[in-house]
Formats: sequence, C-alpha cells, structure tokens
Amino acid sequence: MSNIQAEGVRTPARHVAIIMDGNGRWAERRGQPRTVGHHRGVDQVREIIRAAPDLGVETLTLFAFSTENWKRPDYEVSVLMRLFKRYIIREVDDLDHERVRVQFIGEREGLPAGLRRVMAQMEKRTRQNGRMVLQIALNYGSRREMVRAAQYLAAETVAGRLTADEIGEDDFSAALYTAGVADPDLVIRTSGEQRVSNFLLWQVAYSEFAFVEECWPDFTPELFAEVLDGYRNRERRFGTIAPTAVSGG
Repeated sequence: MSNIQAEGVRTPARHVAIIMDGNGRWAERRGQPRTVGHHRGVDQVREIIRAAPDLGVETLTLFAFSTENWKRPDYEVSVLMRLFKRYIIREVDDLDHERVRVQFIGEREGLPAGLRRVMAQMEKRTRQNGRMVLQIALNYGSRREMVRAAQYLAAETVAGRLTADEIGEDDFSAALYTAGVADPDLVIRTSGEQRVSNFLLWQVAYSEFAFVEECWPDFTPELFAEVLDGYRNRERRFGTIAPTAVSGG
C-alpha cells in the first residue's frame, strides 16, 4: 500500500465509513470505459462487506452515490442505478444469511422507483439481523441532511413540542439519517484524494481519517485489514491530552 496518511486507538474501529473513490479512474488507466470500473467496484464492495465483521467492524458505512453525482453523464448515472438495483437483488440472500442489517441513508426522492422498491425490501428483510450494520449512502449529501434536520427541529419548535433552548447536540443527531448509529471511528478514502466530499460532516467531527492511494477496485480485504491495524496504533484524545502528558511522561 502506498501512502496511508493520518494522525497518530488502541481499540478496534467499530464503525468504519468508506468513501469508495476511483472506479472511473481505475478503468481509464486501463484504457477501458469508466463503467467497467463501476462494475469492478461493485465486486469489491462484496469482498469488503464479507471481511468487515471478522475484522471487528460492527457498523460499515459506504458512500455509494452522492447528490452531486447526478452531474455525471446520463449514461454513467443510468449504469450506476442499474448496478445498485442488481447488487441489492443479488446480495440480499447472502447478507441476510450473514446476519447483516442493511439500511440506506440519503434522499430516496429522485431515485428510480424500482430501485427504491428493492431498497425497502432489503431493509425489511434484514432488519432483525445483528452481526453488523451496513449503511449505504445513496443519493446522499451531508449539507442537505443537516438542512433537513434543522427544518425538522424548527417545525417541532413551531408546533410547541420543543423550545429553542431545549435543542442540543443529541436532538440534532437524532434528526439525521444516521439516528441511532454511533459516529464513525475511522473514515477511509481511496484513490489518493484527501477530502470528505460532503460526507457525514456532522458525524465525523472526532473521527480518524486514512487516505490510501489505491483506487476502490484495488482496495482488497488485506489492505482493509492493514488500514484497520494502523488505526489500532493511534491515540484518540477527543480534545484532552495523553495520559503520559498528565503524569509528566
């Protein structure tokens, strides 16, 4: 692996969020259409999901399609929508068998009706599973998510069910798509890019980050394990100082 960069947890990363970047570039570097990279990326999703529970991951959040991705060429977007639907239909039995609970976060409005239908079916089929939570961010944008949360809390205030002074961080978190799910311990981005791209902006306030050079189709379970092992060696302070500093070490 080339150039994993992050701050320097001696505990496992229980919630890992991944920005799966670089499918198109992976294909272009091989002289192939970008859509070939998306097909290869879907295969890699399967491998990472299967590996995650054995690596100590209890919640895995994957950034599959952002609200900004609609700006891509119509053909590419159409291929992606078909891939998402095909993936859900193909993987629901295995995910249910592996006791993975799937939930989708993002705006369902605007997604094809057939895709929305199989999303709901997968959520219903797997909702009692408890081995791992898989969150798939589809048509997701964090700024829009926070605006919707603010609108909801404002409406609750107008209705008299809340006062402005009563609104705290827990109330805001509960109004997000990720309500009830712990914030990510670690955020991984593939393809060498080092930005969050409107992903879980509220939730990653204290997360660790790892940026890897490999594009998503090359992000193997072995590389995933290496990144998680590196996370274990970090020291998360959450605004405090290290114990050795307190004791004079």
